[in-house]
Amino acid sequence: MESIRLELLSEAHLESVAAMLSDPDILRFTRVPVPTPAEFPRDWLALYEAGRRDGTREGFAVFDRDDRFVGVALAFGIDRAEGEAELGYMVAPDARGRGVATAMLRALSEWAFAEAGVQRARLVIDVDNPASLRVAERAGYVREGVMRSVSFKNGRRIDAWLLSRLPSDPAPP
Repeated sequence: MESIRLELLSEAHLESVAAMLSDPDILRFTRVPVPTPAEFPRDWLALYEAGRRDGTREGFAVFDRDDRFVGVALAFGIDRAEGEAELGYMVAPDARGRGVATAMLRALSEWAFAEAGVQRARLVIDVDNPASLRVAERAGYVREGVMRSVSFKNGRRIDAWLLSRLPSDPAPP
């Protein structure tokens, strides 16, 4: 599995994030708006910085062992009272296919359990995105079911897998 490093998302990462946001798969399978406004990366960073201050969000830029930017790992909707959070990840196109997504989701999950007090981490994955579903399962997430017509993007309703992981779940191999 690829060795990765999480770094708090900051202004220094905006250019890399902006470049990644033009990828068709990221635009299709994430909540990034289409078309993506030019100011989106900066506004998005501000949202995560505000969430960092109030404890409801955290974002990380992810780097490989050669210190190359490979994507972002995100925790949002952190509910510290309930001990829950939704997690997400986006991998830069040139970093795909070498275990980066699984490594980043494992690292993000461990951060959520150890640092944010999360007792239930959840993922929402478009049913048309089998690669992301495989990543989630390799990172120890369990399918709970399909949420029908859970969101609307690009003129279509989207069904999505709901997956979860608990700190007490067996560590993934």
